[in-house]
Amino acid sequence: MQIDDEQAQRLIVSLESLGERIARLAIGLGIELDDHQAVQQLMDMPPTRTLDKERRVAPTHGVPVFQSITGDRRVAHLREELRGLLVLRYNLETSSLNDNGLELTREIVSQAEYRLAQRGFKPEAYGLDAGGLFNTH
Repeated sequence: MQIDDEQAQRLIVSLESLGERIARLAIGLGIELDDHQAVQQLMDMPPTRTLDKERRVAPTHGVPVFQSITGDRRVAHLREELRGLLVLRYNLETSSLNDNGLELTREIVSQAEYRLAQRGFKPEAYGLDAGGLFNTH
């Protein structure tokens, strides 16, 4: 089905972009998003703590220097980003379901997933099969 609605087209593009970033983060972090338990563990993790001190250090000659972020801290930030993007994606899908109904939302999600598949992303790479949530058998 071809969707002509401009708002629906924007939502397809948004879901596609989110799916790509989610997939790249999940692959990089080694998190299997098709595993309900792995997703639950990710969502249950405490949020990343904010920095207590400014990371900039001013040497005696007055030129600000940025200290590099540690590997563990970077991974924590990437996990936090992944969590946020998953929540955003699920919220977009839920809003679409409420605003557009089941049929249009199913088509929007299917088209976004199809575009990601064309670019080489497997559905399990970018999250629990959202399309399966909208399919009725």
